[in-house]
Amino acid sequence: MRLAETSLGRKGLFVFAIGLWLFAPPDPATAPFFDGGQAAPRPPGDVPVPPPATNLAPPNPTPATRGDRIAPPSGPTLQSLPPAVANPPPAQTTPAIPAGLAGLALSARFGRDMPGVTGGLVWRIYGTKPDQTGAFRQLKEDRGATPVFTLPPGGYVIHVGFGLASATRAVQLRAGETVREVFELSAGGLRIEGRVGDARIPPGQISFDVYKGSQFEPSDRRPIAQSVMTGDLVLMPEGTYHIVSNYGDANSVVRSDIRVQAAKLTDATVTHRAAILTLKLVNEKGGEAIADTQWSVLSPAGDVIKETTGAFPRVILAEGDYRVIAHNDNKSYEREFKVITGVDGEVEVLTR
Repeated sequence: MRLAETSLGRKGLFVFAIGLWLFAPPDPATAPFFDGGQAAPRPPGDVPVPPPATNLAPPNPTPATRGDRIAPPSGPTLQSLPPAVANPPPAQTTPAIPAGLAGLALSARFGRDMPGVTGGLVWRIYGTKPDQTGAFRQLKEDRGATPVFTLPPGGYVIHVGFGLASATRAVQLRAGETVREVFELSAGGLRIEGRVGDARIPPGQISFDVYKGSQFEPSDRRPIAQSVMTGDLVLMPEGTYHIVSNYGDANSVVRSDIRVQAAKLTDATVTHRAAILTLKLVNEKGGEAIADTQWSVLSPAGDVIKETTGAFPRVILAEGDYRVIAHNDNKSYEREFKVITGVDGEVEVLTR
């Protein structure tokens, strides 16, 4: 949370308190991002490679430089949310202020000497006094890029949200005057996809959890965005984050660090070393799968990796050696097998 300087003098501590009340960390399950769709399970090779990321604003003339540990993003400047705005928004105009009232003109930019934010903003105006329940009453809301509010004279607290990034500021309005406030939101966008080799993993088979800070440093281990799907656009403060990528529901898990820069759209690709296997219990090679079979996939050390039931269940497993046990009609059958990255296929277990 960014708390800007205010003109309320001794009320600074009050503004900090209301900021904490208004902007507690969101539930990861409802963190703001734009949902991607679900698709029927398909092998990664069946999915076409997506086109390059859309340029959402004029490119940054200063090339990015690589850090010691984490490469900064090379994506386009993030100025508006897809679909991109063909023309820049009109200049902010101040309407006539009725007698006895005050004007409040708001706008946001990604930082000093950086582009203005032209979409994805949520502005809220609150009073400075809580009601009988202790809650601060919301007086106004607007989702425009440059809203102008007409309000009675007095003190107010402004909150602007841009995905997971937000800022607060207290203002004092006087009758007949228009106050202009420009917020600086040092935020960028993150969009993630997964691959096996050169093949894109279909949406619906992979999800991502995003955590603040590097995976190699002590930090809060609660995700700030959970179950992010392929193609979702997550808006977040500038900084270092790590991604936990879950391909399937077994053991194909990859952790990656990423750097999000202000005004940049970062397209991250997480590569998994895994394959999709279909399990079959058969009486002979190439035979018909036997129904009502219970399966246990074990590591070489005997740890249970995946349990499932069915005639031919599909499992996604990380590269490596495994042992599978099939239980059917009070009998057990087993075999060992090896998973090779990108080599999908069947694992047949014979009843003899």
